[in-house]
Amino acid sequence: MNAVREQARKKRKFLPPDLSITGWTDVEPYAFQLRDARLSSPDELKLWLARRSELDAVIAEDKAWLYIRQSCHTDNEEYARTFAAFVQDVEEPYSLLSNELNKKLLAYCKNHTYPKEYEIFIRNIRRQTEIFREENVKLLSELEVEEQQYGSITGAMTISYDGKELTLQQAQNYLKSTDRMIRQKVFELILHRRSTDYEKLDDLYTSLLAKRQRVAENAGFTNYLEYRFAQLGRFDYTIADCENFHQAVETQVVPLLDRIASIRKEKLGLTTLLPYDLEVDTDGKEPLRPFETPGELISKSIACYEAIDPQFGEFIRIMDKNAFLDLDSRKGKAPGGYNYPLHESNIPFIFMNATHNLRDLETMMHEGGHAIHSFLSSDLEFVYYKETPAEIAEVASMAIELISMEHWHYFFDNEDDLKRAHLSQLEGVLKVLPWVATIDKFQHWVYTHPGHSANKRVSAWRSIEGSLSSQLIDWGPYPEYRDRMWQKQIHLFQFPLYYIEYGIAQLGAIGIWKNYKEDPARTIQAYKHALSLGYSKTLPELYEAAGIRFDFSAGYINSLCDFVRNELEGLSK
Repeated sequence: MNAVREQARKKRKFLPPDLSITGWTDVEPYAFQLRDARLSSPDELKLWLARRSELDAVIAEDKAWLYIRQSCHTDNEEYARTFAAFVQDVEEPYSLLSNELNKKLLAYCKNHTYPKEYEIFIRNIRRQTEIFREENVKLLSELEVEEQQYGSITGAMTISYDGKELTLQQAQNYLKSTDRMIRQKVFELILHRRSTDYEKLDDLYTSLLAKRQRVAENAGFTNYLEYRFAQLGRFDYTIADCENFHQAVETQVVPLLDRIASIRKEKLGLTTLLPYDLEVDTDGKEPLRPFETPGELISKSIACYEAIDPQFGEFIRIMDKNAFLDLDSRKGKAPGGYNYPLHESNIPFIFMNATHNLRDLETMMHEGGHAIHSFLSSDLEFVYYKETPAEIAEVASMAIELISMEHWHYFFDNEDDLKRAHLSQLEGVLKVLPWVATIDKFQHWVYTHPGHSANKRVSAWRSIEGSLSSQLIDWGPYPEYRDRMWQKQIHLFQFPLYYIEYGIAQLGAIGIWKNYKEDPARTIQAYKHALSLGYSKTLPELYEAAGIRFDFSAGYINSLCDFVRNELEGLSK
C-alpha cells in the first residue's frame, strides 16, 4: 500500500487503522454505531459528525482507488468486476443506512440549535433526504456500473496510421499537421473508427436515459432534469437561468466564433473551411510541442506553478513523489482527464492522456488547479466541506489555466511559440462557452423528452448544435459524424447534466485572470482564501471571496468576452 495511505490510516480516530473494506460486513459495525449513537447535545453532534465524516471519507477513498485503477486499465475485466462489486456490495447498503443517518441528523437539527457554519452541508442533506427513495438505491448502483461501459468502449478505440497503432488522443495530433491531406486522412480514420461504435453508444445512452427517468419518477419528479437539479444541490440558480445562459451565449459569443473561423479561413487561403482545418496553425507552422515526456511535463508544470505561488509547485511535487500522477496516453486507458480528490489521504490523483501537445499543457494546468483546490481545503473539519460544487471547483481549475499563461515561458523557448500558445488558449476560452451551452441545452432536451427515439435525438442535436456553432465550417462531407458528435462527450454518459458548471466557472475564471493582470499578489491571495473555504459558504459568497461575481447574464458575458477579445487583438498585432 502507498505510504501516504498508510500514514492516513494511522490518523483514524473512529475506524481501526488496519480496516480494509472488501464488503458490507467490514462497514456495518461502524455504520450501526452511528445509527444507534446518542445525539442530544452540541458536543455529541460534533463527535458524531467527525465519526461519520471519517467513515464517509474512507469509503469514498476506497471506491476512488478502484475507479482510478479501472480507468487506467479499462481492458482489465477483474478491475471492472471489483469496482462493480464495491458499488453493489458496499455503496448500495450504505446508501440505505445513510438515509437513516441523515434523518437522525435532521431530527437533531429540528429540535436543537447548531453552528451556523453547518447550514451549508445540512441544507444539502435535507435536500438529499427529500429526494431519497429506497427503490432508487439499486437503480443508481446499476447506473453507476453501466456508465463505466462508456470508458470500456471508447478506451478500446484506436486507428492504424503511418505504420503505428494510435489511440484517438494520439491521432488528434495529426489534425495539427500543415499537410492538409494528412489531416483529412487521419480525420476520416478517426471518424470511421468512431462510426463502428455509433450504434453501441446510442444503445448505451438510451438504456441510461430510461433508468435515469425511472429514478426521477420514483422520487416524484416529472423528468430527470428536475431530479438532477435537486440531486446536485443547485441552490443558487435555476433551470431558467441555464436557459438564459444558452441564449446569452448564442447572441454574445457565437458571432465571435464566426469571426475566428473567418480569419482562419482567410489566413489558410481556403475556399471551404472543413472540420479538419480547425487545429492547424494558420501561419503554416508545425504544431507546438511544449514537452517530450510525462516527466518533463511534470517538472515544467512545477516550475510554472511555483512562479504563481511557491505552495502550488510544492503540491504537484508531493503528488509526483507519491505516484499520484498517471499522465501518458496508452491503449486500454479511458479517455479524458480528471483530478480525483482523496479525502482520507488528502492528496488528490491526476489522470490524463498526454500526447505532447498544447492541449496536454492546458489539461495539466486545469487538473493541477483542481489539485490545488483539494490541497487548500484539505484541513477543513468535515469531509462535507471538501465536497465542493463544480461551479466553484471549475473556477479553481480554469482560473489557473489562464493565470498560468503568464508563466508559459517554462514550456516555450521563444516569443513566437509563446504567442501562438496564448492565441490558441484564448480562442479556446471563447470556443468552450458555446460548446458548454450546446451540451447543456441538448441534455435539457434529452431529459424533458423521455422515451424519445434515437432519430429524434439526432434531430434535436442537429438543431441545437447548429444554432450554437460557427456557420462557416462546412460539415457537408461528414453529416453522420456531426449528428453523433455528442458521443465524444464523456459527461453525457457518466456525469449527466454536469456540464453547465464549466460555462459558469469559465466566466469566473476570466474574471480572476483579469484581476490577476491588474494585481497578481492580491488576486492569488483572494483565490487561495476562497478555495480554502471549501463548501462552507454559498456560491455567491465563494465567488465574492475570490473577488468575482456569480453572474452569467448576457451583459456580464459580453463584458468578459470584450476583455478576452481585446487580449486576442493585442496578441495578433
